Amino acid sequence: MRLSNDTLKDLPDGIEGPRYDRSGLTPGIVHIGLGNFHRAHQAWYLHRLMQAGLAHDWAIIGAGVRAPDAAMREKLLAQDCLTTLIELDPKGIRAEVTGSMIDFLPIAVDNAPLIAQIADPAIRIVSLTVTEGGYYRDAADGSFAAAHPDMVHDIAHPATPRTAFGAIVAALAQRRAAGHGPFTVQSCDNLQGNGDIVRDTVLSLARGTDPGLADWIAAEATFPNSMVDCIVPATGPSEIARAQALGIDDAAPVTHENFRQWVIEDAFCAGRPPWEEAGATLTNDVHTYESMKLRLLNAGHQVLSNAGEVLGVETISGCMAHPLIGPYFAKVLTEEVAPHVHAVPGMTPEAYIELIAARFANPKIRDTVRRVAFDGGSRHPGFVLPTLRDAVAAGTPAEGLALVEALWARMCAGTRADGSVIEPNDPDWDVLQATALAARDDPGKWLAQTQYYGTLGEAPAFAEAFGRHLTALWRDGCEATLRAYLG
Repeated sequence: MRLSNDTLKDLPDGIEGPRYDRSGLTPGIVHIGLGNFHRAHQAWYLHRLMQAGLAHDWAIIGAGVRAPDAAMREKLLAQDCLTTLIELDPKGIRAEVTGSMIDFLPIAVDNAPLIAQIADPAIRIVSLTVTEGGYYRDAADGSFAAAHPDMVHDIAHPATPRTAFGAIVAALAQRRAAGHGPFTVQSCDNLQGNGDIVRDTVLSLARGTDPGLADWIAAEATFPNSMVDCIVPATGPSEIARAQALGIDDAAPVTHENFRQWVIEDAFCAGRPPWEEAGATLTNDVHTYESMKLRLLNAGHQVLSNAGEVLGVETISGCMAHPLIGPYFAKVLTEEVAPHVHAVPGMTPEAYIELIAARFANPKIRDTVRRVAFDGGSRHPGFVLPTLRDAVAAGTPAEGLALVEALWARMCAGTRADGSVIEPNDPDWDVLQATALAARDDPGKWLAQTQYYGTLGEAPAFAEAFGRHLTALWRDGCEATLRAYLG
């Protein structure tokens, strides 16, 4: 069955589709960066509301700012922006078709279609999943990267920006000039204080072109912080085949785990769907939830994936089953990370580690090590190094965290323990690889990358542990080094 509005009535038995009239939906959200995570998370929450007869005036219009987004647009428009979600749980497989997205804007170099759409006062939320490294921040201190060529361009050409943030500023300028109120900008990326970060990026860009506009945005627009969580693998031929085996021809199905969490700061200047009715948590204490998730789950992914890549383990569940990598993950998180994480209502750090360990071990979820290890230049500073800085400052154990960084360096050298090649997997791979190879004989050269480590490399205990581990990884091998850490 080829997925479309016309074939929804013919969905296979046991697969539920939209019970609402999609022709009656009107847009309220534009989402930029429409990948698998958004469709399994925010779009799913909205679909649940629509199934309950709510939020029919909050439908999603998809958008992108990169040339590859055009391929996703073509696939989704061909099936009326419907998505097959396939839940992979050890107890069984469940599928549903969601319909909360109703259109996908054309991709343009000057972002004119995007600007025109979000300048429309009917759009009350502009949300984003543009990856952790997509917010134009300095990796060392988190400040706005004003010298980045994209930001220089958008400041010089505010009417024809090349980035999502330039488009947001341009649309807000049009709304202000027309006497309309602003929209809420809602980041759905894995960043500590993601709302604060996107606010600073937008305001910094606006100040570069129109300080008065920046003041208006600061006073009138809102940028809620949020924490998002659901393991969503990339889609490839096996996922498409899985949907076909269920009886649905979907060009871009999404597989996901049986777990979702969305914690949101209730700060929406132009209204919002009743997210809490679909299971989201609305709170003024997002940061504590964020810290637990980013420092344990997202950092835990880096603990697993760098070691897994060096040892040739293909999936995260395979890493959890590995006799050394799984125990290494548990030891680092329990002994070195959990002491720097606060509990949230109903969940201690220790219980959270048990929860994510079970999720990571799910053999039905084929989440590749390569996907999780991608862009370590953003993920290590965002997920691992904050805890490492706390540990160095407090003088608490950090041997395992130092080993995490040594494994990142070892992975970036570009070969596995068996001699096979690790293909480039970072926007700055060439520089990272050259530095990693130089650090084989001089570990300090890796820590001298102040764009990632700042002054951490000057901390004697950390530098010594890092150097010792990196030397051992090259001299003794990854398995022997992990075994030594585990004692």
